Amino acid sequence: MRVGIFLSNFTPQIGGGFTFENEVFRAIAEFGGASGHTFIVYSWDKKLSQAPLLGQHIEYRSLHHSVKKLLLSQPLKLIKELFKRLRQSKNLLELNSVFKDVILVAILGKEVDLVWYLEPSTRTVEIPYITTLWDLQHRVQPCFPELSTQGQWDEREQFYAKVLRCASIIVTGTEAGRAEVERFYQVPSDRIKILPFPTPEWALNAPHNDDRYILEKYNIPENYLFYPAQFWAHKNHVALLMAVKWLRSQYNLIFPVVFVGSEKGNKQYIQQVVADLDLSSQVHFLGFVPQADIVPLYRHAFALAFMSFCGPDNIPPLEAFALGCPVVAANVSGALEQLGNAALLVDQRDERQVALAIKSLYDDPILRQTLVQRGLARAAKWTGQDYVKAGFEMITEFESLRRCWSQYG
Repeated sequence: MRVGIFLSNFTPQIGGGFTFENEVFRAIAEFGGASGHTFIVYSWDKKLSQAPLLGQHIEYRSLHHSVKKLLLSQPLKLIKELFKRLRQSKNLLELNSVFKDVILVAILGKEVDLVWYLEPSTRTVEIPYITTLWDLQHRVQPCFPELSTQGQWDEREQFYAKVLRCASIIVTGTEAGRAEVERFYQVPSDRIKILPFPTPEWALNAPHNDDRYILEKYNIPENYLFYPAQFWAHKNHVALLMAVKWLRSQYNLIFPVVFVGSEKGNKQYIQQVVADLDLSSQVHFLGFVPQADIVPLYRHAFALAFMSFCGPDNIPPLEAFALGCPVVAANVSGALEQLGNAALLVDQRDERQVALAIKSLYDDPILRQTLVQRGLARAAKWTGQDYVKAGFEMITEFESLRRCWSQYG
């Protein structure tokens, strides 16, 4: 089949979304030739930055060029379809969304049999598609401002209610994720496929260089707790700060903390918490750092302390596993399924439990090294290659349905 792949305009500052999409696309480009399918890559970029990855089995279409060509070749047909859709929606505020859907159906319907969205940004439901789901936290924990304020809850709910129910295949990383889709949107189980998040190749194959320069570059001490997370409220930086404060007051254990991540509206509050807890000398805010520096930051950390309330799938623990960094992680739904016994799972609401888990690694070097070895093994268990090969099997299985009708347009 001819399979459309959409690449977003993600930048490294996005964090996990950028890492995930890049990893999966790299694997499609590398291993897709053996799948028996042809992949058509779409992006709004005029020139694909990953162009060196293209091969005989993978083609590129700039949507800028495709839209321009389409508007010149059949403007009346597009205008007619646009007005038809607007009458059906009865909402002029949806003009931009409807226009993009009409355009994409006109383009994709003539070129592909199926669209595989690597991240949750499905644009059209009129062509069979695979959608990738990361979480449904607006349903699970709507209290967080980034999930509820400024119309976020309504926007997410309208999107997922339509996209998930209309998807030919939904990809999620865990059984916990599958259960949420079934519970919230009544989607049949056989349309939901589980593909665990892959460990990024850059972490698995990072060179072992002399990288102690990182401590001097960012002026950070040794044996720090590392938390790479954007400054959203749900990332729960507060729990780690309170745990570190408790360790200092109860056991005179002083752990530096290194926060890495882009500002998303909550950083000023976290900085105030640091000041209120009298932790300013222990906490280091590095902001966004390049991937080349992330590797040594993991390797020199005492542990990754991943306290996010959101799941069921997260990438930083996998990166830490691959780079020999022990993990203390929030025991969110799906965490045990994703991380197994390679991480210490804690109640992220209880700062004392978080603190005692960190202290156990300090008191028991053998436990810490055991987690490192378990993490290395778990990181290698499921890679980008494994992920896309399972994806190719989904596509081949769907082919028996798709061959029943001709292309659109």
